[in-house]
Amino acid sequence: MHPVDKEVARYTDHYFNRTKTVVGKFGDKRVTYAIFMRRPVVCAPRLALAWLTELEETRGAKVEVDLRYPEGKWVGAGEAMIYVTGSFFHLVDLETIFLQKLGPACVAAYNAYTMCAEMPKTAFLAMDARHCAGTEMAEMMAYAASVGSGRAKRKDDAIGFIGNATHATAHFFGRDQGMGTMPHALIGYAGSTVRAAEIYAETFPGESITVLVDYFAREITDSLAVCRRFPDLAAEGKLALRLDTTGGRYVEGLDPQRSYAVLEKHSREAIRGYRSEEELRHLIGTGVSAAAIFHLRECLDSAGFDKVKIVASSGFGPAKCRLMAVAQAPIDIVGSGSFLPASWTETYATADIIEYDGVQCVKVGREFLYRGGGGADGAIG
Repeated sequence: MHPVDKEVARYTDHYFNRTKTVVGKFGDKRVTYAIFMRRPVVCAPRLALAWLTELEETRGAKVEVDLRYPEGKWVGAGEAMIYVTGSFFHLVDLETIFLQKLGPACVAAYNAYTMCAEMPKTAFLAMDARHCAGTEMAEMMAYAASVGSGRAKRKDDAIGFIGNATHATAHFFGRDQGMGTMPHALIGYAGSTVRAAEIYAETFPGESITVLVDYFAREITDSLAVCRRFPDLAAEGKLALRLDTTGGRYVEGLDPQRSYAVLEKHSREAIRGYRSEEELRHLIGTGVSAAAIFHLRECLDSAGFDKVKIVASSGFGPAKCRLMAVAQAPIDIVGSGSFLPASWTETYATADIIEYDGVQCVKVGREFLYRGGGGADGAIG
């Protein structure tokens, strides 16, 4: 997941390899790179800097890092996030991989922060691994979620991300193992939602259980059936029900008219005034809408299962979280991988050399990167 020195040439842009050869022939210079992004982000540099330090130590080269924005800080568009100073010969071929490790993490951290800040009283579980392009991206995205979550905890007193779905990256959330109980496949294997809960409980006795309830399109019926089958867990708050209803249908008992009625009853201000089609879909549409959450909560409470938790998943990115917050939907935990960058072009980090042997020089139009303006006090190391 982290190319070692002998592999760098294979994974870097070839013009950097050619430049390294030229510099090796005509003489090295001490250069300073300025690294920035074209959109606001949350600074998430740890993986990129750790790799850079590892490579420079292997090469026996000294590098100075001026981190202008510490991890978890908000960075404006076009602001230099990091200045890296060292041997041009030893830095030039590292740019490609360094930027790969920086840009996507910063955007994902920004998204994760936004989601947690919008819903500060809701816990989040990172379920992004299956959507990542390989294990290196999975590590990067889990790290980013932890950084964004940490910012929301500090600034907004949010619960934030309490864990993630895989063992390999659980350490970013202070855990030894990933979290999760059952996928839809176990429901199909068991033949019924209740039976799936039974065999899980028998296999892992004494554990809390989160049960998917949308497999057979009987979210309410199966939720109540599971609660009645495990009344002690329900009363102790150790039972959770997860809604992951497909966007192709309404949750059991709802349709457009009934969904409006639910929101009118529980969160009438959420549907007052103008709403875009996307916003209305999050509030009263198919799938896991705010109306669906209120509907399930109401049915559980009416049946005496007020301590049973609701886990919501399916498309909970920044926009959906914002609408759930507006509606004050009663969600205990959000399972989401939707903090992953939606537009990959936004993840492009850029590096420009701004000094050669202490003399300022940068391509025309990038003079704003010169050191001295803006940014926070950083650390040299």
